[in-house]
Amino acid sequence: MVLTEEELNLGNAADLAQRGCAAISAGTEEFDLSSINSVDSSAVAVLLAWQRQAHQQQRSIRLVAAPASLLSLINLYGLQDFFEMREPRVAA
Repeated sequence: MVLTEEELNLGNAADLAQRGCAAISAGTEEFDLSSINSVDSSAVAVLLAWQRQAHQQQRSIRLVAAPASLLSLINLYGLQDFFEMREPRVAA
């Protein structure tokens, strides 16, 4: 799933959590976060909701191109081992 939002914050967290969970239920395993420029702590809650949804379905998800601000929050909360992170693929 490619996110097109530039922000992941309290204002859109519930919507993104629902959309992501629905995408996981439909088979999505990768979330491209490259468009995200601004986050607040609710972004971590969204990622945790996605992770719980995947776990309930005995699947895993990957987060691609997470912005530094989100990585900082993940590290702050000690969750760096909880999420599978990937850098964006480079076209050959």
